Amino acid sequence: WRSSATCKPWQSGRILPRVWERCQPPSRKGINTTAGQGQQVSAQKKQVLEDLEMPVARRETETLFQEQPQTGNPYLEDALLRSYLKTHLPPKVLEEVNQDLERFGNRLLIKIKPLGWECELNPPVFRQYDAWGRRVDHILTCSAWRRMKEIAAEEGLIAEAYERRCSNWSRLHQAVKLYLFSSFSGGFNCPLAMTDGAAKVIESLGIPGSLKNAFDHLTSRDPKKFWTSGQWMTERRGGSDVANGTETVARKQPDGTYRLYGFKWFTSAADSDVTLTLARVADAEGQVKQGSSGLSLFFLKVREEEGKLNSIQVQRLKDKLGTRQMATAELWLDGAKAELISAEGRGVASISNMLNITRIHNVIGAVASMRRMISLSREYARRRVAFGKLLKDHPLHMQTIARMEVQTRGAFLLLMEIVRLLGLVETNMASEQDQLLLRLLIPVAKLYTGKQASAVVVEAMESFGGQGYMEDTGLPVIVRDTLVLSIWEGTTNILSLDVLRSLTKSQGQVMAVFFSTVQNKLELASSIAKLEPAVKQMQDAISSLAQFTQAAGSKGTVTMELAARDFSYTLARIYAGTLLIEHAARPDACSTDVSTARRWCKQELCPVATELENSTYEAEEALVDSALVYEGSPACGSRL
Repeated sequence: WRSSATCKPWQSGRILPRVWERCQPPSRKGINTTAGQGQQVSAQKKQVLEDLEMPVARRETETLFQEQPQTGNPYLEDALLRSYLKTHLPPKVLEEVNQDLERFGNRLLIKIKPLGWECELNPPVFRQYDAWGRRVDHILTCSAWRRMKEIAAEEGLIAEAYERRCSNWSRLHQAVKLYLFSSFSGGFNCPLAMTDGAAKVIESLGIPGSLKNAFDHLTSRDPKKFWTSGQWMTERRGGSDVANGTETVARKQPDGTYRLYGFKWFTSAADSDVTLTLARVADAEGQVKQGSSGLSLFFLKVREEEGKLNSIQVQRLKDKLGTRQMATAELWLDGAKAELISAEGRGVASISNMLNITRIHNVIGAVASMRRMISLSREYARRRVAFGKLLKDHPLHMQTIARMEVQTRGAFLLLMEIVRLLGLVETNMASEQDQLLLRLLIPVAKLYTGKQASAVVVEAMESFGGQGYMEDTGLPVIVRDTLVLSIWEGTTNILSLDVLRSLTKSQGQVMAVFFSTVQNKLELASSIAKLEPAVKQMQDAISSLAQFTQAAGSKGTVTMELAARDFSYTLARIYAGTLLIEHAARPDACSTDVSTARRWCKQELCPVATELENSTYEAEEALVDSALVYEGSPACGSRL
């Protein structure tokens, strides 16, 4: 946080005369020290004159620094989080959760934050051979990374969701702890996401006897017993198209287990204890079935009992833009022993629970990164002086941060709504409407918050000026680690198409549930005068969305595919805006709650209707898209 400026315009806390306003040292003749007046120059000024005439290299160490922003307990400083919990949690649950989160917030600040930075400074190292040429394939992680694993167990960051001590609120309690932990975790939030996903898959299978031990380890609070899990889905062809990209073959053994052979191109948290992975079961003739119906889900331990790798070779660690704290590797499975845990050919269906959980974790990470950057930005604005006043006293600067805050609040409430619904589903308290809504909102929230987070953290980095670009401030780390959130667990376009699939699979029922839910929430706020403009804008957007769904239904699949992204953005903006209005309609709501709801609703809430009117989704426009993209390219002369 040190400035590069070299002038020293103050001493003993007092501003000196105008001559010190320029950074370059002036000559003595620039200062009035003529006879009769020179004796009046104070000793302090004479000392400064001598300092200015002294060569730069000989001056004392410069003392001009930019003050580092200091944030406190992240739970106590998060007004929206605390008001949400107060509004929704039953009193006894609130008391317990409040005490736990305040304690955890202090631990984050004092113990976990330094560990997170140590993880960043000491990324994993791959040692393929020992000193004698024997292949060992060791992935070496730092002590801080290993300590994070212990802390995750101690805090029940996975266990909390499966113990159900708070009934349907247990999942929300876990999500809030993960939200607070994420930005301080040194990247350990990622293996926790996959661990949670693996535990969820095993639970959804009824915790069969062969997996009971694994489930107990994955959900343990004992650091000595706690396991983390990987998620090895991506292969050499890469991407989300696992149905056509998975080449790994599973060969059945006489004892009923399987041996896996294949190349896993991108395996996050490669130092995990266990993993879930997809493979194609070979028949007696060695043939495999292609497509998604040929995929089955397997569980395997990364290492054998004696500590050796389970017939796995580590090819290399991936050189990533961000999340460098975590080991991501290319792995060759050369007969890895595994257990088939899904019905044969039902692998894709079986991982749906895992994908839902990891996508929710993606939303948690997105909202957490936004909150962390804004917390730092607003504190810096209280300390940094520019153009004669603090940044917080510059209206334009505060407007910029306020706009980021509005986006973050909408994203936060969308996250809370998803985990609230998940808690109901997991405790068999959800209605059919709740389940349909959850199925729709998970991909919507994941794709939208991933984009929000990327925009917000870059804007927040800019609010620090040049300091935001300096590695040792830690700000670029947050930015890099955030940029992956629109890619992991499905890109924006992939998830937009998944949203369309949820509509098709429910035969339109999910949209009926969406409309009825937002209308019911708005009705509760319609009588509040201060919210009338926001409610009116939201009602208009809902009407436009309804008109779009009717019009698009008669235009065919091409129109819906071209509209998928804008359609998903529309759903996110309308639902998040409705949640903001609902929160602002509470009896104890404050003025900032109302302002947030009103500001959110001033943006374009239904971009999909606007673009439909502009004929953006016509088949002819798709041809124009290709022409624009490939003009001047060698591909322009070929058939696209």
